[in-house]
Amino acid sequence: MSCPVDTALCTLIAVFHKYAGKDGKKNSLSKSELKELIQKEMTIGPKLHESEIQGLMEDLDRNKDQEVNFQEYVTFIGALAMIYNEALAS
Repeated sequence: MSCPVDTALCTLIAVFHKYAGKDGKKNSLSKSELKELIQKEMTIGPKLHESEIQGLMEDLDRNKDQEVNFQEYVTFIGALAMIYNEALAS
């Protein structure tokens, strides 16, 4: 039997790999892959405007290579966890 945290982590990793590589590189998300991930895997995704997704990509892409690697994705997930925690705590 798997534990809830194990399941959650495996799901987050699986979602990354589900979208990474569609545009070529299997270990990173392009802007279009990130956009598709956000729009299909997050409740808020369809409500975001193109400019918001572009801004998110720029914020996440710390090394400015026009891709979001797994480490940058994990940073994104951490930031989301902080936002959700604040929303649920209030």
